[in-house]
Amino acid sequence: MNFTIFWDLAVILLATKLLGMLMRKLGLPQVVGAVIAGLLIGPAIWGRFGWAPVNPTESEAQFLDGIAEIGVVLILFSAGLETDVRELKRSGLAATMIAGAGVVVPMAFGFLIAVPFLGGFSALSDQTVLLDAVFVGVILAATSVGITVETLKEMGKLNGRVGTTILSAAIIDDVIGIVVLSVVIGFKDPSANPWVTILMTLAFFAAAIVVGFFIKKLFKYLSEKYDHTRRIPILGLVVCFIYAFAAEKWFGIADITGAYVAGIVLSSLRDTHYIDRKVDINSYMIFSPVFFANIGISASFDGFTVSLLLFGLLFVAAGIAGKIVGCGAVARLCRHSWRESAQIGCGMIARGEVALVVCKKGIEGGLFAGTAIDPVMPVIMLVIISSLLCPIFLKLLFKNDKGLPLSAGGGPLPEPLPQTETKATV
Repeated sequence: MNFTIFWDLAVILLATKLLGMLMRKLGLPQVVGAVIAGLLIGPAIWGRFGWAPVNPTESEAQFLDGIAEIGVVLILFSAGLETDVRELKRSGLAATMIAGAGVVVPMAFGFLIAVPFLGGFSALSDQTVLLDAVFVGVILAATSVGITVETLKEMGKLNGRVGTTILSAAIIDDVIGIVVLSVVIGFKDPSANPWVTILMTLAFFAAAIVVGFFIKKLFKYLSEKYDHTRRIPILGLVVCFIYAFAAEKWFGIADITGAYVAGIVLSSLRDTHYIDRKVDINSYMIFSPVFFANIGISASFDGFTVSLLLFGLLFVAAGIAGKIVGCGAVARLCRHSWRESAQIGCGMIARGEVALVVCKKGIEGGLFAGTAIDPVMPVIMLVIISSLLCPIFLKLLFKNDKGLPLSAGGGPLPEPLPQTETKATV
């Protein structure tokens, strides 16, 4: 065994934690710090000097990739556990329509800005080029509302009409985005029939729901008999990994889709928060930092040209404009005021871990192989810039709003109770 891997892990964990703490001080998501840490310690910057703090060999890179893969599965499993299915049902048609626009419009913008860099519209007759262009749009569909939630909490607007709409729409459009990613990756296989890919995706969700019904019954029984014991989160991880395996192996869709659905299956249990807390500990201690840092470590500036820089800038602009235009316009159609529509649109622009996950999974699935565009650096640019702009836009748009958010009955909402526990950060 090559013991250098222990040095790599030590440097990764230290760098991601320090940069994460710095980003938190600056009011940015810690995931931004983790990705930047990967860039700073990896060969992308130091490789030209013949040495880097972390410069893994092929076998070490495979080991880190394995840890990162577990990390991304745990991230999506945790996201599923945190999904409030009852809130999704209550949010109704408006949030669903806003979420749909938050997927369709950025996908369309991403597709259009990618086409010129992939050979023009005439090149779309090649299915590989067509899927690469669609994939650019799929990356832009993801929304990460962690920073939005923190900003709205700070302003006392999280429980208001706008805050609830943003949160619900973001959850729905992440579900749609992950499903679309699975379909696109399935189409990448030249021997795959597109209709079979779609049918297999639907079959997975049908099977997941049926099996999930019995799993929930089992977990309810175990929760009543063995409340808050370690066997509950361990069995939760078993469900997560089985769903991830089944999705990839038997149904040909992304393992992260299986992990996310597993989280949703267990999201309404009495022990859900206990499971999530234990999973989160496992995740943020090693797996998640390695995943995010590995994105930066794997990045390279060797092919960074003026053309790629232009693509990156257009990619960022399309990502931000797509959410504002798509979500904002539909919010206005759903009888939100112009100001509220702008608030909802700007609240949806933040990108984070989901965009990074989608990018990495797409590349692993064979997308963008052999093209002149490397989407990793543009995605990192989008995560950083959108994370900076989102709180600035929201604070400006909420600047003149007075008073507490209103409840459904028209009166002010009660002050939230103090939190006894906070979720651990990267």
